Amino acid sequence: MTTRPSATRSNVVRMRARLDQVERGSALLRKKRESLVAEIFQRAAPAVDSRRAIDELARAAYAALLEALSTSDTAELRAFAWPEHELRADVEPLEAWGIRGMSMPARPAVVRGVAARGTAFGPGDAGAAAAAESFERLVDRLLGAAPEEVFLRRLGQALRQATRLVNTLEQRVATTLHRDLAGMRRTLEEREREEHLRLGRIVARRKGTR
Repeated sequence: MTTRPSATRSNVVRMRARLDQVERGSALLRKKRESLVAEIFQRAAPAVDSRRAIDELARAAYAALLEALSTSDTAELRAFAWPEHELRADVEPLEAWGIRGMSMPARPAVVRGVAARGTAFGPGDAGAAAAAESFERLVDRLLGAAPEEVFLRRLGQALRQATRLVNTLEQRVATTLHRDLAGMRRTLEEREREEHLRLGRIVARRKGTR
């Protein structure tokens, strides 16, 4: 349990300065929160479209895989995945309101042609070829969406943190300071009234003795 500071004029001045500091900090955090909300809304629509496209590509890829499994066994399909495709991508730093992320200006080529696969598909391998291409298109889309998804998640985390801080400052810290400041002022006013009455009695007594 915290102890309320003693009711002195110096403590009132210090508490008033502390309250002003809290209110300025709360105002800055509200501005940051509003900017984060605007940033998230600006990026939300493209992110929703990207997620919808990823969902459609995933459905198509797994449907193609099931079709390929109906004509080829798992070992044959794994053979079509050779050689392994190593992906390397250059990323650039991205920052907004102190939140760091990354962007991928140019994605590596994911969808491979026949020459890049090193394996020629036969007449009966159309299902396997379609499945391989479908999953490569899915991976390509995932690579494009990953930096933005990570950045959006960090923006959301920063927004939640800013909201918690604003609520703490406004609903707890500022409220407590207002209450303590009002209590100290009441105490000082009561002391002044008592002192004024005491001085009035003293003056009255001195007049009565004359």
